[in-house]
Amino acid sequence: MEFFQMIYSSPIFSLIVLPLLIFIARVCDVTLGTIRIIMVSKGNKFISPLLGFFEVFIWLLAIGQIMQNLTNFYNYFAYSAGFAAGNYVGIKLEEKLAIGVLMVRMIIKDPSQELFQALRSNNYGATVVDAYGLHGKVNVIYCMIKRSNFDDIVRIIHQYHPKAFYSVEDVRLVREGIFPQGISWIKRRFQHSLQSTAKQK
Repeated sequence: MEFFQMIYSSPIFSLIVLPLLIFIARVCDVTLGTIRIIMVSKGNKFISPLLGFFEVFIWLLAIGQIMQNLTNFYNYFAYSAGFAAGNYVGIKLEEKLAIGVLMVRMIIKDPSQELFQALRSNNYGATVVDAYGLHGKVNVIYCMIKRSNFDDIVRIIHQYHPKAFYSVEDVRLVREGIFPQGISWIKRRFQHSLQSTAKQK
């Protein structure tokens, strides 16, 4: 017991170890908070409360150490730095998880049949609508996709219509729909990589 008391009261603990622990705790709770907010915006009713519990629990541990060591400036710096880093880590983690559904809207002046068939052949649900723009008749293609398939959709668009205008929106809720299976998407990405390597040779 005396050994731990000695460590806790040492200058190394108060100047290095404690600020580092506060920084790590703050990164964790802000990361959880960022993901929780994204989950709430997507209407997830089960994961959001669980993330909120751990977010507040970790925050209480961090702020408790701050309140017990009000004269330690390094704790304030670690707390603020952890908040900034936690936002960045949370956003990057959410991008890696690729949770949710996107609506991709493509506006094409030239005939869109080739792009439409390419989307359908890759098991993407697509809907074509005739419309009129500033310079005449255009086709609007709507395609609902999983976020994990976004890079694949962009590849298809660039392959068949490199100059196509497209916009992307987050979708909170979707029912039914046609989405490619994960194994097929991986297979297409692998085939595309082989084709790119062959062209470079």
